[in-house]
Amino acid sequence: MHWFKRKTYPEFWNNYASHFKRAQSQELEKIRFMVFDTETTGLETKKDRVLSIGCIAISQLKIKVSDQLEVYLKQELFNADTVKIHGLLRDGKLTKIDELEALKEFLNYIEDAVIVAHHAAFDVAMINEMLKRNDLPKLKNKVLDTGHLFQKTKIDTSKTHFSLDELCKRFHIPMHDRHTASGDAYITSLLFLKLLSLLNDKNKLKLNDLLSPVKRIGLL
Repeated sequence: MHWFKRKTYPEFWNNYASHFKRAQSQELEKIRFMVFDTETTGLETKKDRVLSIGCIAISQLKIKVSDQLEVYLKQELFNADTVKIHGLLRDGKLTKIDELEALKEFLNYIEDAVIVAHHAAFDVAMINEMLKRNDLPKLKNKVLDTGHLFQKTKIDTSKTHFSLDELCKRFHIPMHDRHTASGDAYITSLLFLKLLSLLNDKNKLKLNDLLSPVKRIGLL
């Protein structure tokens, strides 16, 4: 007789998953948001690889500069065409770690934070592919997309897709370190707080109000 055997996962995954046993607060001021970005070898989620991950936290609706993470991954796949965008060379002076170690650091950092990114579906899909390659489940965190949040403001309904550059120009956000993972994470965190301020102007928003669906964009 073959008995069902429950799949076991490494300790770092179990530690990450344990944070989701508690209920997520609905009050924005009590939530730890984790704004992040990835730099990759390309835009094909199954084929391409993550080169770097940049994260910065927002607590009590304030950016916590002391609460951030930046990791660079060893490049098993190299695409010279994308170097001019992200500037990451196969062999450089940056300290690089392997994919599994990057996942350990990332999951240990984010815990049960609400993930925020611009065009979040792509970045989340890239992380999920990393997890899949290492025989691990998908991310458990709730996800917010600043592109979707901009749609909710109804400031501009002329189209459904706005790039990070377009929204930074609209809201006068300086684009320092654009196209580095940590730089884009910081820029996105500024955009996120501006959008929250607009959306929260007349309403006492809860997390579920931000998570409620809008018209689908791309991978989402």
